[in-house]
Amino acid sequence: MSPISITSDEINRLIYAYFRDSGFEHSAYTLVKESQLERSPVFKKHVPRGELVELLSKSLLYNEVECHFQGGEAAIKCKAMFSLLEPHTCSPNPPESHTFVTPTYAPPFMVIPPPIQSNGAIQDPSKRKISPLPRSTTATEKRTRKESNDMDVDTPVEPKHKAPDSSKKSKPKKLLQGPADDITDPSAITLMSGHTTEVFVCAFNPVKYNLLASGSKDAVVKIWTLSESSNGLAQAGDPITIDSFSQVESADLTCLSWSPDGTLLAIASYDSKLRICDTAGKMYFESDIHKGPVFTTRFSVSGRWLLTASLDGSSCVWDVAGKKLHQQYHGHKDCCLDVDWLNDNMFASCGADRQVHIFSVNEEKPIKTFGGHTDEINQIKCNPSGTRLASCSDDMTTRIWNVSKFSASTPLEADSIPGLGGSDNSDQVTILEGHKHSVSTIGWYQPPGTENELIATGSFDGATRLWDSVTGRCLYAFADHKRPVYALDISPNNHWLTTGGGDGWLHVYDLKTQTKIWSWFAGADRPGVFEIDWQTHKSQNIDRIAMALECRLVGVIDLCRVPAFANSRNS
Repeated sequence: MSPISITSDEINRLIYAYFRDSGFEHSAYTLVKESQLERSPVFKKHVPRGELVELLSKSLLYNEVECHFQGGEAAIKCKAMFSLLEPHTCSPNPPESHTFVTPTYAPPFMVIPPPIQSNGAIQDPSKRKISPLPRSTTATEKRTRKESNDMDVDTPVEPKHKAPDSSKKSKPKKLLQGPADDITDPSAITLMSGHTTEVFVCAFNPVKYNLLASGSKDAVVKIWTLSESSNGLAQAGDPITIDSFSQVESADLTCLSWSPDGTLLAIASYDSKLRICDTAGKMYFESDIHKGPVFTTRFSVSGRWLLTASLDGSSCVWDVAGKKLHQQYHGHKDCCLDVDWLNDNMFASCGADRQVHIFSVNEEKPIKTFGGHTDEINQIKCNPSGTRLASCSDDMTTRIWNVSKFSASTPLEADSIPGLGGSDNSDQVTILEGHKHSVSTIGWYQPPGTENELIATGSFDGATRLWDSVTGRCLYAFADHKRPVYALDISPNNHWLTTGGGDGWLHVYDLKTQTKIWSWFAGADRPGVFEIDWQTHKSQNIDRIAMALECRLVGVIDLCRVPAFANSRNS
């Protein structure tokens, strides 16, 4: 028998890959630092997606063989499940429905194997049917979607490529990539290849409308040039490729941000470095001041400053023209997860410590701290006027904070804010409750003719909700996604909403009628839609959506060529 070797580094490497695949970035970062995994030669080894879950699934099959290899009547009649945590006892009685619970949520990319029965088959808890165990793949994720109990939820429209009924004996067919309708011209969708791994981020240039930047897991940034003809959008020549990353294995790209004048592109990366390049791909500035992954980059409205957030707990403001650090802010006791500008001299930050801080660019300490969330805060976003700030959290809520007192302050007036004498309406908060899992993304909008600003939220429960940000009332909920909502964007004219999810679907909604008007499917293999960027330019008749896709492609949808969108725009 060949010797078996298992090292702690190998186990940590598998757990690290599981954390990354599941979206637990903070846990992955902590594991690497505390175990010093980066110093081990196994750290750079490639671990296939879902490897830990597959190995655990195989171990359950081995346990089944070990328990039943001697046969006997008890083993033959056994219908009891095998579990990672519960000891197995042979029983002729199948498990009752309360014996197992179908998870209502799986983190991004996570594969949850259904319970394995003693006959080597997989029990599907949601359908109570037996299906043969695949030879070379892990069990398919099974999950039920809980819908809202307090209001009507939009019923999904059947797509053109309808999923087969699993109760039939015919061989299941994969959904095909493409639009859900039969009338959209193929020229409306342009898919560009060139990345060799999952594409995580994308961003249109705000001035040079035919430039699109994208970034992938293998630390490669590409700047694409789009050309338009009678046949639709097309890629014009080879993209500019930026791959000057020293540690490709730990340099997943987390954010791309263009300067307001469209001349510079800020790149946030998991290798802890900030990079800024120009439209030709030439490096303008780079820094390794952050000691943890850089999660977010945001240019100020004037373009004078660049703001960054890092898992090292700090945020930084950079002098763009001077190519230097202006100030580093250590306000959070845990990872800093997102930042946003209130105005050109004030910004907000949020973190895993469940707090939101308000900073002046010239003050090292926060001038105001908001508390109340009971779990990590995933994203913050200020409304266009800079008077109200939204924060969404793993605690399943979104909170709306009054920041008008700070956004109206000049840098000189900010010095007098810390005392906050007298009554302070900044502590007034509106809480949006209704999601059944972590709220991952938010977006402000105000349709013409409405008095109150509205807000859209996307959640890992698969739902997208529309809220009155003043009263906190949920106006509508869409339940078209069957997996977590990763991305959400609202058209610049506040007329449409688009969402992308782990189920591979991109949906476009009319915010006035609160209806879904069009959908596109990324394909059954590596289906995730990770990021969306909406580009509109009325004088040039431009309405486009860029997509960063798990299938290693960058997609651009020319909505002007989508009949359903044109009908909605003209209504």
